Amino acid sequence: MPPPSGNQFRSRRVYGKCVAAPASAEKLSTPDPKDHSTYNAADNVMPHPGLRATASSPEAGGKDKSYWLMQPIYSKEYVESVEPHHQVPKAFFEKAGYYGVQAMRSLFDVATGYGHQMTEERWLRRILFLETVAGVPGFVAGMLRHMRSLRSMKRDRGWIHTLLEEAENERMHLLTFLQFREPGPLMRGTVLLGQGVFLNFYLLAYTISPRTCHSFVGYLEEEAVKTYTRCIKDLDAGLIPQWEKKALPEIAIKYWQLSPDATMRDLLLAVRADEACHSHVNHAFSHMKPSEENPFLPGTVHVP
Repeated sequence: MPPPSGNQFRSRRVYGKCVAAPASAEKLSTPDPKDHSTYNAADNVMPHPGLRATASSPEAGGKDKSYWLMQPIYSKEYVESVEPHHQVPKAFFEKAGYYGVQAMRSLFDVATGYGHQMTEERWLRRILFLETVAGVPGFVAGMLRHMRSLRSMKRDRGWIHTLLEEAENERMHLLTFLQFREPGPLMRGTVLLGQGVFLNFYLLAYTISPRTCHSFVGYLEEEAVKTYTRCIKDLDAGLIPQWEKKALPEIAIKYWQLSPDATMRDLLLAVRADEACHSHVNHAFSHMKPSEENPFLPGTVHVP
């Protein structure tokens, strides 16, 4: 992200807070509340003291309002280097998370028709189902930690931000792949049912044992990395010919900042890198106390 210049806000990011000062207060005018003909709410909102202009913000001259919390941007070398990784479960909470994922995957494979012969339709069905589920844990955990912070009247120490980034990232996966297939009534109904069951289950489970839940998500994302790795191999082997020259939707190019001529393979590599990051983060969270400070800075996407 380029640093602010000119009359933008000069800000310095400090973990957990922003320290900023306006470069000029001359433009902070007070609108006439009686003049409704020219009043524009977006132009007359007092800037947040920690505001930093982005390429898509009005302050930077852009018109696109994405409202993204973060954007995962990778080099070609990095996404090619990502491979499936498995953390051997040792503690009880790790085993509970691991075997919970294995049981869930067995049902998921049957529901999405996952097998040796995968067509474009089957791949899209599996990916869409996967991303509707994967977007739940981060938001639920973030909400519960938010409520805990309010209830205890203590700081969260940075976890909420990372968890909400994860939830948004998974939702962006879903919104991207929805450009390739419009779900029918049956799929929408199944997603609605599955989300209702999984949301309440995870909500209760996280209330009881956050450590087990983070371990569960860590192993769930390990499976996601395996899924996308196989998808990439199938594409390389010519088993998904429909994707070889398929153009990417604008949302994917903007979110991952891919080149205009990027391919489906580039998209799959970026998504796989996202999943590897979520797996690493949640495995780390599972070994931390809820009161410890989040070691991941905002926007962290690379796995060491």
